[in-house]
Amino acid sequence: MASSSLLKSGSRYFLRRSADISRCGGLIGSSAPSPQHGRGIASLSLCNATNSDCKADTIDTNGYNLLHGYQYHHIRGSPVIVIRRSIHHHISVPSKLCKDASTALQLSGLKSGDTIAVGGFGVGGIPETLLNTLSAWENGPSDLTVASLTAGVAGFGLGKLFECGKVKRMIASYVGENKNFERMFFTGELEVELVPQGTIAARLRAAGAGMPAIFTPAGAGTMYANGGLPLKHAPDGSVTVHTQPRPTQMFDGKEYVMEYALRPDVSFVKAYKADTRGNLVFRGTSSNANPDCAVAGKVVIAEAEIIVEAGELDPDEIHLSGVYVDHLIHAADNEKRIERLRETTAGKVMDISGGRGRIVKRAAKEFRDGMYVNLGIGIPTMASSFIPEGMHIELQAENGLMGLGPYPDPSLGQTADPDYINAGKETVTAVPGASTFHSSESFNMIRGGHMDLTILGGMQCSSSGDLASFFIPGKLLKGMGGAMDLVSSPSTVVVTMEHTAKGGAHKILEECTLPLTGKGVVDRIITDMCVFDCDKRGLKNGGLTLIEIAQGITVDDVRAATSCSFDVVEGDIPLMEEP
Repeated sequence: MASSSLLKSGSRYFLRRSADISRCGGLIGSSAPSPQHGRGIASLSLCNATNSDCKADTIDTNGYNLLHGYQYHHIRGSPVIVIRRSIHHHISVPSKLCKDASTALQLSGLKSGDTIAVGGFGVGGIPETLLNTLSAWENGPSDLTVASLTAGVAGFGLGKLFECGKVKRMIASYVGENKNFERMFFTGELEVELVPQGTIAARLRAAGAGMPAIFTPAGAGTMYANGGLPLKHAPDGSVTVHTQPRPTQMFDGKEYVMEYALRPDVSFVKAYKADTRGNLVFRGTSSNANPDCAVAGKVVIAEAEIIVEAGELDPDEIHLSGVYVDHLIHAADNEKRIERLRETTAGKVMDISGGRGRIVKRAAKEFRDGMYVNLGIGIPTMASSFIPEGMHIELQAENGLMGLGPYPDPSLGQTADPDYINAGKETVTAVPGASTFHSSESFNMIRGGHMDLTILGGMQCSSSGDLASFFIPGKLLKGMGGAMDLVSSPSTVVVTMEHTAKGGAHKILEECTLPLTGKGVVDRIITDMCVFDCDKRGLKNGGLTLIEIAQGITVDDVRAATSCSFDVVEGDIPLMEEP
């Protein structure tokens, strides 16, 4: 009621809601003793600013009107009306609902050269209707810059938008699943600015909060911050434009990267439910960056699967206020494709063997009771199947879920839900006590030191704890995803990977040869041959120490497969468990 004004005149009260003054004139009520309740009966009149006729209703002071469903509370002991139900019987509440996506796009003023922010993660929670309509818009806006967490998949959602030639530049954290997008980048059809996932979300939030810039540790000391990542290629694959250095600053002895707020001209967001005033409700991990895109946009179009009249949503149910939404449409295109369907069967034991299984089982030994843990794609995620009995840990998916459960089990009546996926875009369940949240909140947990352990994969590690995991120039474009945010956080960082690449190429080096994900960030390396501890802070003169070794492997074998010197733990070297 902060936007209302209450004027007392004798026993009469005049309540004005600033948002309704021009439309409704105000609410007028008076109080009198009530023989039934002893607290008085409020007589409410509703007046139109352009019409002196008023209609009065009697409202018992217990707060319920049998005819119209009004409720009220008291301010300093005075009866104040709070209209919760059937508001449309008396007050004309403007609707933001448009008849279709084409109308909303026209109203948004979107034009060639604009920047749009698009909610979604993979194909989860994407605004399909808006993307399909924009892709099919003949002679519509082109040369667009698109900001989204990921690049989706070929031929669907964002993939359509790229393929119809409307996009000039993509700002994203991960593009690994869209091979067509990767081809377009390496042949010069698209410019790609890779940005850490948490940084994209934070830049959007900063724009929505009126903050011109933020500081983050993600990417500090890497080519991302120092400049030099490929931004645009020529048709022959040669790099024609590189990224520029980003400003950095030291705080308490640690380097941070300054990132400018990301203020899109138009934002496309997807909600599960909305009311006609634009208040939004999200479901599961389909929230992802949708709220972040919404708060940032100069103009925001939301599409929702379910739309109800204003007043039908309980205020406590609403995740995003309608103040951020300009236009609303029904999600007419709502395929909700599942990118990676994963299911399991009760009692089924994961079949792992060889070196990969050895890594998985050893990674599971990093868990401690009560930990909050983030697991990367692949081997790290597999380690969650080997949590020791009786141990309780909370698994986080950075796309917006704390309390990550196993894959759905059809034998238990569970079905795959496109609104519940992990960071690998696989269908998952949520354990009892789980919570969901948007992307910027997820990375606040990570950067703020609320996570205890991060386990993720890598392409290369150095003796000083550097990690490379997201990009092979000219060959492979994956993107850093949330890895730069995760490894720069205060949590313990464990890297899991095979000791050598195909053909025997070394992956543990004195200095990484690939662009870095993080500089001096790795605490432990688990491979199929051994386990190294990394003295990333130089407390013991730096470098690696061999602390465990696989059965049948000698220290000399490890030295032959490693391109840097290392120490060996004193005494007998513990053996890694076999799968």
